[in-house]
This record gives sequence, C-alpha cells and structure tokens, in this order.
Amino acid sequence: MTIKNFIFIVVFLLSLTFLFWSCRNLLLYMKVAKKKDNRFSDVGRRINNVIKIAFGQSKLLRDPVAGTVHFLIFWGFMLFIFAVVEAIIQGFYSDFTLQFLGPFYSAITFTQDFFGILVVLAVITALARRYFFNIPRLKVDKSASIDATIILTLILIVVVSMFVQSTSGIAANNFILHENEVRPISAYFASIFFNETSSNPELLNEIFWWMHILTILGFMNFLPYSKHLHVFTSIPNTFFANLDPIRNSLKPLDLDDEKAESFGAADIEQLSWKQILDGYSCTECGRCTEACPANAVGKSLSPKEIIVNIRRRTKDKAPLLAKGITEGSEFEKTLVHDYIEDKVLWQCTTCMACVQECPVMIEHVDSIVDMRRNLVLTESQFPPGLNNVFKSLETNFSPWAFNSADRAKWADGLEVKTMAEDSNCEYLFWVGCAGSFDERYKKVSQSFAKIMQKAGVDFRILGTQEKCNGDTARRLGNEYLTQMFMMENIETLNHYKVQKIVTACPHCFHSLKNEYKQFGGHFEVLHHTELINELISSGKITFKEDGENINTITYHDSCYLGRYNQVYEEPRNSIKEVKGINFVEMKRSKDKGFCCGAGGGRMFMEDDEGGRINEERTREALETGADTIASACPFCMTMMTDGVKHFEKTETVKVKDIAEIVLENSN
Repeated sequence: MTIKNFIFIVVFLLSLTFLFWSCRNLLLYMKVAKKKDNRFSDVGRRINNVIKIAFGQSKLLRDPVAGTVHFLIFWGFMLFIFAVVEAIIQGFYSDFTLQFLGPFYSAITFTQDFFGILVVLAVITALARRYFFNIPRLKVDKSASIDATIILTLILIVVVSMFVQSTSGIAANNFILHENEVRPISAYFASIFFNETSSNPELLNEIFWWMHILTILGFMNFLPYSKHLHVFTSIPNTFFANLDPIRNSLKPLDLDDEKAESFGAADIEQLSWKQILDGYSCTECGRCTEACPANAVGKSLSPKEIIVNIRRRTKDKAPLLAKGITEGSEFEKTLVHDYIEDKVLWQCTTCMACVQECPVMIEHVDSIVDMRRNLVLTESQFPPGLNNVFKSLETNFSPWAFNSADRAKWADGLEVKTMAEDSNCEYLFWVGCAGSFDERYKKVSQSFAKIMQKAGVDFRILGTQEKCNGDTARRLGNEYLTQMFMMENIETLNHYKVQKIVTACPHCFHSLKNEYKQFGGHFEVLHHTELINELISSGKITFKEDGENINTITYHDSCYLGRYNQVYEEPRNSIKEVKGINFVEMKRSKDKGFCCGAGGGRMFMEDDEGGRINEERTREALETGADTIASACPFCMTMMTDGVKHFEKTETVKVKDIAEIVLENSN
C-alpha cells in the first residue's frame, strides 16, 4: 500500500462516516412527523414513476430550455458514475481500470467524453440563466443563490478535472489510447495542450485525480446541508408520490380520534414523513410559483416558499424533538403564523398547477389544506367572510343562504322527476348548489336537462334531498362539515341504489367520483361534457347547419375538470361539432391552463391583496378575439362573466356553458 492509498482510505472513510451521520439525522428528523401516511403500495407503479419522471425527466422537459439543461446535467452525472467508481477503486489500488469490461468500456469512455462537453455547456448555461438572463423564477435569496453557485461550480470542477485526468493520462501514455478506450474529445485536447516534450503529465494526472475525488466527496457531504439535497431525495420522493391518478384527492381526517389534541397541521409534528420529505426535495426551481395564479397577479402566495419554509422549520425544530427536547424559544413559534403567514394559505385556489409543474412530485396543496384545517378546526381562525359560508352550509346545506326547500325550483315546467317519485332510471343528475340556486347557472341546469330529454336519457334528480357535495368545506379546511355532507349524501344515494351520476359542476364531479370512495360511496360519475360528447358521438344529438350567433369561440379549462381529472378533449370535441364556428385556444390551455380564481373556496373570499385572477384569465380569453367564452363549471362561469364586465365587453363577448352552446345549435 502506498502513501497515496493510505491517505485516500482515511479520507474516504471519514467522508463516508460523516455522510452516513448526516443522512441518519435527516431520517430521524422525518420521524418527528406523526401523521400516518402509507406510501408503500404498488411498488411496480412506483418504479414506473421513477423511470418516467426521475430518470426520464418528463416533467422537467415541459420547459424545453431549462429541462434540457437539467437533463444533460442529470444524465451526465449518471453516466459519470463509472468514472467515479473507477476513481474510488484506484484510491485503494492505484493501477485499477475498467478496461476488463471490453467493448462496454469503449461505450463508457466515449459517453463520458461526449457528455462531459455537454455537461460543461449545460452548467455554463445554467449559470448564465441565473445571473445574466434574470429568469424571474430563479430569483432566490442570497444564501440560496450562493448555494446554487457552489453546486454548479462543484459540478464544473468534477467534469473539468475528469477531462484533465483523461487528457494528461493520454499524454503520459505517449498519446496512445489504452485497449478499448474511446476518448476522441480528450485525445483532441491532449494533442492541443501536451506534446512529446511536456514535463511530467503523470504529476498533472495525479493532481487532478485528487481534485476529482475530493470534489466528489465534498459534494456528497455538502448536499445534506444544501438546497440541492434533492440530488439525494428527489428519486425517493418520486417513488413515494401519490399514485392516485386523480392526484389531489385530499385525505380525510380521523375526527373520531379521542386522543387528538388538534386537527390539521400547525407545526411539523402534525405533518407526515412524506411532507417533510417534500421539504427536503424542493429544488427551489420556482416552477410551482411561476405557475401559481395567485402569485401571477401579485399576491404573496408562493408554493415554493411554503415548501421551503417547511424545510426551514424542520431544520430548526426537528433536531430538538429528535433529542427529546420540548422546551425553549423554538417551541414558542409554530410553522403556521411564524414561518408561513395565514394570509398566503387562504390565497391558494387549490388549482394544482404547482403540483402539476413540480419535477420532483411535491404535493403542495395537501400541506396547504392541512394547515387550513388547523386554522379552522383547532384555532377557529379564518377570513371573516367564511363565517357566513360555514353557517349557510350548516343550516341551508349550501354555501349560499338560500332555502334548501327551493333546490328543485330550477326544474319547474320541465317535467323532471325526483328519485323520491320514481327511482327507476339510468342516471341521477346531481345538480349541485350553483345549478340549483345561482340564477345564471340555473339556465345551464335547464339546458342540460333539455339535452338529456332530447337524447332520450332516462334521468332523475334528488331535489330537496340533495345537499352540498362537501368540496367547498373540505378545501376551506372544515373537514367536520365535509364528512357530515359526504356521509349523509352517500346514505341518500345508497338508499336509492344509485349507480350512475352525471353533474355539470366539476367540484361535485371530483368529490362524488374520487373522494366519496373514502366513505364507501362508489359510483360511476360523469361530467356533463362527457355525457354530451357521448350523445353527440352516438348521433343522439345532431346540429343545425349554421351556428347560432357564434363566430369564434374559445374554451376555458376548469382546474377540477382538467388538471384534477384529465377531462380535456370531451368539452372541445362538443364545441368543434357545432357547424360554422371557429375554435381558438388560449395561450395557456389544457394541463397548462390558468385558474379562474374561484377554487379552494376563493369563490367566497374577498381579494385583499394583488390583482384578480379572473381578470387575468379573462384578458387572455379576450386576446383570442373570440366572441364567446365557453366554460364547463359554475364557478368558472361566474368569474369569467365578472371578468368580461370588468373589461366592459358584455355587449360583444358572451360567456356560455357547453350545454347552452350545444342546445342552442342542436336540431
């Protein structure tokens, strides 16, 4: 054993020990989170997620420039693993190489050479984007900026030192590549920077071997204390991501837990280990905040900052909890209030754009709603306007103060039967609170009922037996009211042996289809645009030769229909079937669509900061030149209508539901 080998072994073991200690602490800190969360089911699908999202970088590549830069850096490092392994083994045995792998070694060396150049270019591009092009979402505080610079610099050193090693090694071997070694770029550099008279390329090779290996060991030990901890945690976080294809079905609270001292999450102890892992995994790339509609119009909400603050609070408090310490200045603070302001939690529309864009599968909305739950159920702290909403839900079974006895008045004169009158039918039409009480949306309920009657669909309504589906209460954190409505509605639906439900409200649709299962409500649920599309496709609804009063039409995607449930094409197909119209898309559409601003209970709250989300979305709709804005949601219709009024376009631009457009133009 040489002195070099001895020194390396000592350094390597010390480095590995410190890394193990750091990672052990991170795992211990996750254990302070007491909320149960089973993420170990269906390993096959989880592995598929890792392959597609973590290794395939599918979500990062939604942004072609930044995605490509990261893809090259990620895969460069993945492919450099062979060089790292070779260098580490050389620390124990200096003459070791991977040449014995034969043709595979050729592929390894060529790939290292090729990707080495690409990684250098990618790192330079990443630094330029951060410091010269001033990409808004990359603007972070000073410490995070320094952190990013250190990481990118270390990556550059790793790659450059690898190149100097290979070029000096070629020069030391009289410019002859070893058997099965294919390094065209390194060989070219060797011919430029070295010649036959160059002094001691072996020494240079040795120096840069140490630089390479020490940088890698330093890089690994810096990561647990860096915002780039995601290098270690992003793959596990992707593996443990929510497998539910409807990615944001909120989990219920156990309200019958007699031992519970609080509900929701006020601090990290009330979070789950996965929510702590989300904090570890945040790359601070800002994609979530860039996509956030509240942030886009100048509100304080930044989904990135919420997750980063969970990580900061974990760093400050978890080490104390892990040691059994329960007193001190840190315990006078909480995650909510001290690290995260109440107001930003109430600015969230739960549109899920942040979750959609996150490349490491962080679940921002779950954490936001958990903190809302604590504010409502434990602290009774919420915006004043919600007092009336909660009171109306309790007394009128609707977020509005309408008499529940009037639920079926929208259907007067339409000869629509209730389930109580005759429950023998194919579909239950779940009308929803807006469809029952809102003057504008009652017209949509009527239009859809007429379409079903035209097509011969056998349907009924619940009438006065229908109650709010619970979505508004759940997103506002009032899980008590949510579960009350869900269980009562399920009891009613099961009493009538309901199997198929159709509704015109995406919020009702999402709850009935996905969240009612949590309490035993298993139903086949369609959104009205899906059923309308089926009726058109089957020829049960046909259209006039000339469209009625429509020239150009654009469609606004409801978040709860689109991002939540991936229903994108059915509404568009129905519109495009109408004769004589010109359909145009907005700049932000489908899974990149922009929220109307009403979800997450925002429909019932005032805008106390920044601009109005609905006005931003309406502006985008008006820019298309459309004379009709189509929607498929009562909340969206209200918000877009208000936006059109704001821009004083009510005389030239109409907001209509898909059902109204289809009915007006059908034979």
